[in-house]
Amino acid sequence: MSITTTTHLNFRGDARQALEFYQSVFGGDVTIATYGDLGMPADAPGADGVVFGQVVTPEGFRVMAYDIPGQTGGARETGSTRRENGVTLTDQSFFVSVRCDSLDDAQGYWRQLAVGAIVVEPLAASAWSPGFGMLTDRFGVTWIVDVAAVHPAA
Repeated sequence: MSITTTTHLNFRGDARQALEFYQSVFGGDVTIATYGDLGMPADAPGADGVVFGQVVTPEGFRVMAYDIPGQTGGARETGSTRRENGVTLTDQSFFVSVRCDSLDDAQGYWRQLAVGAIVVEPLAASAWSPGFGMLTDRFGVTWIVDVAAVHPAA
C-alpha cells in the first residue's frame, strides 16, 4: 500500500500568484483550474479564482491551493510566528516543511522563498541539522527548510 499526503493551502484571492511563485522556487508543473473553468458564469464575482491548483515536481515536492469563495484581499490571515528567548511562538496551526538532502539545495530554495518573506529563524546549522531555517513567505505561509541529518551507521 502507498499513501501520499499533500499540503493544501487556502488563499484569499492570490492562490494563482502563490502557485506560480512556488513553481518558480521548486520547479515542476503547475495546474490551475478556475471556478469559471468549472461552470461559474465568467462575469460572476470570483469566477477567475482558483478552485483547484497544484505544483508537482518529479523530486517529490507537491502543494495544492485554492481561493476561498467570497474571500479577497490577498495575503491570508494566518497569525504570527516568531522566535523569542530561543523558543518558537506561534498561533498558526501548521507549517510547511521542506527537507533537503544537501545544504546547497536547502540554500537554493531558501534564497527564493525568502524574497518578500519575514525570516523567523535564518537558515543555519543547528543541533539536529546541517541547515535549518524558518520564514513566513509573502503569501502568509510559514515554511521550515532543513537538511536531513546524516547519522553514522550503527
